[in-house]
Amino acid sequence: MEPSGGAWPTRVIRVGIADDHPITRTALRCYLEEQEGISVVAEASSGREAIDLVRMHALDVLLLDLDMPGQSGIDALTMIKAKAENVGVLVLSGYPEHQYAVPLIRNGASGYLNKSCEPSEITTAIRRVAEGSRYITSVVAELLATQMVSPSPGGAHEQLSARELQVFLKLAQGCTPGEVAAELSLSAKTVSTYRARLMRKLEAHSNSDLTYYALKHRLLD
Repeated sequence: MEPSGGAWPTRVIRVGIADDHPITRTALRCYLEEQEGISVVAEASSGREAIDLVRMHALDVLLLDLDMPGQSGIDALTMIKAKAENVGVLVLSGYPEHQYAVPLIRNGASGYLNKSCEPSEITTAIRRVAEGSRYITSVVAELLATQMVSPSPGGAHEQLSARELQVFLKLAQGCTPGEVAAELSLSAKTVSTYRARLMRKLEAHSNSDLTYYALKHRLLD
């Protein structure tokens, strides 16, 4: 348990966890409940449940995964910030920072952590976000700084929305539009609209072009 030396507020930070893997939620809950001044008050296993969670519980910080069934964390983020703007949303994802961190922070996330981070960093981030600040890792800070200095240094993909980027990466990985629609709970027509928009923005003519673009910019791991 972290010692109390007056560095952090004495009030209890109310945390919610939104992740579709029960073992992940359990591990996070067990760890966080051992930390002084932090209480896990609710859990969700989907984006839809995460939205309901912030409406039903008084939270300070929500730990939000991206890949969840039904409504994803990407979709949920906008709704959560609209319904509970005072709740700090800390994205905890398995995706590397260069894929989603910047667009999600632009969309209202208070921080972005990769699930490979040390548990202590999650605690530090929660405390920072609960104070009303953002938690920006060195990796994310570099990504943000690069785009501020030169708006499009790495390519047109940096101007995509979080949802556009999600569809783009699915297509670049070889998924068919139908598979993308099923995985992201979208209609086939919606995916086709996104695909056409991506082709225009990235100056691509086929899914192979999208894959080449993603590989060229090191967006596929």
